[in-house]
Amino acid sequence: MLIHIAGKLAVSGVAEGGVSMDAPTVGLGREHFGAAALGDRRRTERLVYTAEQLMRHPEGTLPRRLRGWSDLMGLYRLVRCGRVTHAAVSAPHAQRTRRLMAREPVVLLLHDWTELDYTTRTALGGLGQIGRGTRRGYVCHNTLAVTPDRRVLGLAHQHLHARRDVPAGESARQRREHPGRESRLWVKAAEAVGPPPAAGASLWVDVADRGADVFEFMDYELAHGRHFLVRARHGGRVLEGDDHVGCDRVYRHLGPYVRDLPPMGERPLPLPAAGGSAARVATVAVSAGPVVLAPQEFPRGECRGVPLGLWAVRVAEVGPPPGAAPLEWVLLGDLPAGTAAAAWERVQWYACRPVVEELHKAMKTGASVERPQFESADRLEPVIALLSVVSAVLLGLRELARRHDADRVPATCVMPRRQVRVLAAWRYGDASASDDMTLLQFVMALGRLGGHLNRKGDGTPGWLTLWRGWAALQLMTEGAELAGPKRSV
Repeated sequence: MLIHIAGKLAVSGVAEGGVSMDAPTVGLGREHFGAAALGDRRRTERLVYTAEQLMRHPEGTLPRRLRGWSDLMGLYRLVRCGRVTHAAVSAPHAQRTRRLMAREPVVLLLHDWTELDYTTRTALGGLGQIGRGTRRGYVCHNTLAVTPDRRVLGLAHQHLHARRDVPAGESARQRREHPGRESRLWVKAAEAVGPPPAAGASLWVDVADRGADVFEFMDYELAHGRHFLVRARHGGRVLEGDDHVGCDRVYRHLGPYVRDLPPMGERPLPLPAAGGSAARVATVAVSAGPVVLAPQEFPRGECRGVPLGLWAVRVAEVGPPPGAAPLEWVLLGDLPAGTAAAAWERVQWYACRPVVEELHKAMKTGASVERPQFESADRLEPVIALLSVVSAVLLGLRELARRHDADRVPATCVMPRRQVRVLAAWRYGDASASDDMTLLQFVMALGRLGGHLNRKGDGTPGWLTLWRGWAALQLMTEGAELAGPKRSV
């Protein structure tokens, strides 16, 4: 199985913990759930086995993916146990992710949330408002750990939040002091992930969109020695004083200040498809400067009430195509960005943020996390954790082709040998071609199996195409195994 898709893969073929990559029955389930503390080893083995089945068949409903009646009933019995909670199921994968994070010089912790809709589960309690308040479900806050080259390390944290129904007449102070305040999700995620195991050994940076442009969150990050990069929600932030500006003008707000910063140069920036717009490469000008944000007159949340010394980085598109809205980002962070190289590095870090949005698509479109028909929250939530981990790991399929050595590393050093041979037999008509098959060729062949045309202008396959190819490859491998030793590849 894909034991080290999200981590560094040993050329010897032995995964973390000494698990052989060629073992036919040991793979992702053992790797990501084998350390689950569920009170009974048999429960852990059931979780591992179920995860293996879901990895082999990543699409469709649970009855379709767990093809045996006993397998489906085994999952239902498992989640009936009070020890099998969302936290218990997700913990071993999160711990593994943090171990991998500790080995990297720089880790980007991509924070974002998505809404999970369970409105039709009329008997399901514990849900909150989603959408415009007419539907019910969870706000699922995810923290995805990736490297600056977008290699997925894993899901470092996940929190299921139920928005409360705010009673009429509740004051602003009461809302601010309520423990279920949604703006605290960012702080809770940072607290759950924690600091690197050794100070200075690894740089972990919290990266978030405009939802995290909350004074409370940035104050927490600075107070606890964490590093962060957040896209500013608007330019109305009040600046503290004018000594930090370094010029003759006095700026009271962030927007005018960053727009007057001198450009540090122009560079191309790939932009993914979004909001009906096609993917394109934009030419952007980057500028940066120090800022000191004034504390809010009426604080929202818990904060120290002191000014925050930060760095602002502005990204502005030069000459956008006709009809396209010009790109403009204003990024706030604690790490210095006084040189062009440092400022551009911050831009590249933030440009990785859409990977967590792809995780949300994988959870909903691929793993169908909103489709399980449980009528009890304490049974549904462990399944959400299980399917989310499946999504995070299989999301790493796409990143295999982006490895700097993908065109040189033999596919059998990363992927199970049997599956490489099956795919080589399908793609080239000869299973022995697997001996010379590189990782890049494996990914492209997997994409072809999932429907990618592999034309020169098509680029590398997307995660959904690779996911479909992976599901088809599992069926082909199972067929080869059932054919017996004489006919097996």
